[in-house]
Amino acid sequence: MRNFSLLMIICLFAITACNSNNKKDAGSIEFKNVNQRITKSFSSLKTLDTFKIELTGRTPENMVLTFTIKTADGKEIYNTKIKGTKLLGSTDPNVDLTKEKDQIIFVKTIADDFFSDDNFLEPAVMPEDKADNYVPDKALYEELKKSGLNGFKYRLGKENNIYIAWSEKEQKVKIYYNCC
Repeated sequence: MRNFSLLMIICLFAITACNSNNKKDAGSIEFKNVNQRITKSFSSLKTLDTFKIELTGRTPENMVLTFTIKTADGKEIYNTKIKGTKLLGSTDPNVDLTKEKDQIIFVKTIADDFFSDDNFLEPAVMPEDKADNYVPDKALYEELKKSGLNGFKYRLGKENNIYIAWSEKEQKVKIYYNCC
């Protein structure tokens, strides 16, 4: 009987602990900074560059996604900081982001998916591709067709994707396409 009583007390304690955790989760969200790193061919087809993102901040107004690319020898060739509020801008009007909790989840989802395979473009421009109105630098576009270097795209809202690639001629990362 004593063992049964002890077992019941342990079960009640476990149930109480689970219920208190569920109440906590229902009212607030646990936010952890996002810090991801991946290596891919980008500024050279022979070496791997390091792509890194870090999402910091606890509210959309304070959140910043820092995106950097470093060459195999450690030289930083790209660095941009994107505010959480900018990532929320131009979103699908059917997505309800009126609550701060939903905004935080949305920005974190963008960060979590930043290095999805779809964002790495190999090569950046196919030889048969033709430049259109979304190409800001036609000379770079043609350079990429010849070099075969890879590209990367990231999102700044529902209708704004930034496509970047390495320009061997100018020795820097440039936007080669900016579109929907």
